[in-house]
Amino acid sequence: MSHYQKLLTIPSTPKSFVKITSQITNIVAESGIKTGLCTLFLRHTSASLVIQENADPDVLIDLANFLAKLVPEDDKYIHSAEGADDMPAHIRTALTHTSEQIPIMRGNLVLGTWQGIYLWEHRQQRYQRELVVHVSGD
Repeated sequence: MSHYQKLLTIPSTPKSFVKITSQITNIVAESGIKTGLCTLFLRHTSASLVIQENADPDVLIDLANFLAKLVPEDDKYIHSAEGADDMPAHIRTALTHTSEQIPIMRGNLVLGTWQGIYLWEHRQQRYQRELVVHVSGD
């Protein structure tokens, strides 16, 4: 079994989805692995990873709106050292994911037709987010 790792730095924009599917696809191709698993791990607690609809951007808007209602920023949180959006961002990350695993078949990610991989920024600022991509297999 072979392993291949790469650390990506992904610039985010406030409260947005950054599509990273092509970056991950390129890393899988670089790895030379034909059958295996691609593991993604986001090294942050106020942003997350989602595999979601990649054809209709309204899906992402609805998803963001739903989570904003579920976890409002105007609530009275104890943790507010980094601003009013900090604790809600931590909660949103806890409700989503900081890691994903995607099978690799014939050297390609086995995503569904309408699936894309996104970094979801939960904060109201820009950040440089770090993503560990680990590809393993044969």
